[in-house]
Amino acid sequence: MAVPKFAQVSPSIHQTLRDRVNQYFADKHIEETGNAKLYFKAILLVTSLIATYIHLVFFTPENNYLALLECAFMGFIVSLIGFNVMHDGAHGSFSKKEWVNELAAFSLNMLGGSAAMWKMKHNQIHHTYTNIEGYDEDIEAGPFLKLSPHQKTRSFHKFQHIYFWFLYASLYAFWIFYTDYKKLASGKIGEVKIRKFTTKDLVIFWTSKLVHYFFILGLPIYLFGAAKAIIGFLMFTATAGVIISIVFQLAHTVEEAAFPVPDYEGKVEDEWAVHQIRTTANFSTRSKIVTWMVGGLNFQVEHHLFPRISHVHYPQINKIVMQTCAEFGVQYSEAPTFAAAVMSHVRHLKKIARE
Repeated sequence: MAVPKFAQVSPSIHQTLRDRVNQYFADKHIEETGNAKLYFKAILLVTSLIATYIHLVFFTPENNYLALLECAFMGFIVSLIGFNVMHDGAHGSFSKKEWVNELAAFSLNMLGGSAAMWKMKHNQIHHTYTNIEGYDEDIEAGPFLKLSPHQKTRSFHKFQHIYFWFLYASLYAFWIFYTDYKKLASGKIGEVKIRKFTTKDLVIFWTSKLVHYFFILGLPIYLFGAAKAIIGFLMFTATAGVIISIVFQLAHTVEEAAFPVPDYEGKVEDEWAVHQIRTTANFSTRSKIVTWMVGGLNFQVEHHLFPRISHVHYPQINKIVMQTCAEFGVQYSEAPTFAAAVMSHVRHLKKIARE
């Protein structure tokens, strides 16, 4: 397959959007990066995670059910750190200081992943080739799920709109124990070759993995035995897996999202910005609570158009993008609520399993 190439058009909606958004920041005299509210939230979330871990491991509730709830809560906090701290940091939008962005992105290493691998997978590939089969690994779920209409249909897919919750629950554990290693060994993400890790990259990769395994499994096994530690670990990773998976899937694998196919020369019909708008959908943008928790990832259209702008600005940019899309005649997709977006995802899974 030829590497996808996007159409070059004039007038360009991308250039128009950039000009208007740049003017917005100039008029407001504000930075495109995070602000004091974001930094306070980051401190609150990281402190909450550390406090929860200390209480769970060293001051463990005698009631096993309460301990399991605390494991689930820790998974919830981890997902929020991923949305609000790591994600902005990896995109370079958390702060105008690069070292602060690197520190925020590095939170992923402390949570079991690899910031270096994430940047290649997410920033470079997913944000360029969104929903393009063979390139965007976010729509690849092996034989277990059919997320794109261009993937092979298997007989058990007719039940995927029911069992997908169990697969999402396994995502986080699968990620930290398998997928990072697979990418490192193969040197590829989907069909795209990735740069070779330097010695420094490898040292950081392996050291942070081992540190994470020690705190999340090693120490609990030593203190409580394998059975209790593994049950708590599964509760923790299942909670984080479901939350992380569903938030990202609501952006691109819903009824409203397109799955374009490049021609035999790799040409994509739309310019890059239109491609991003057509393959992406927002949800629950009027809810301040949802926006706060998911780090603005409910404004996925704005994020894909302006990944280096912090999510704290997306509610304002949203108005500019919607108006510009209307002027250019580009369909802008948005589910009114989180529940509506989940149902759209379920209908999408059900529909494409029968195609």
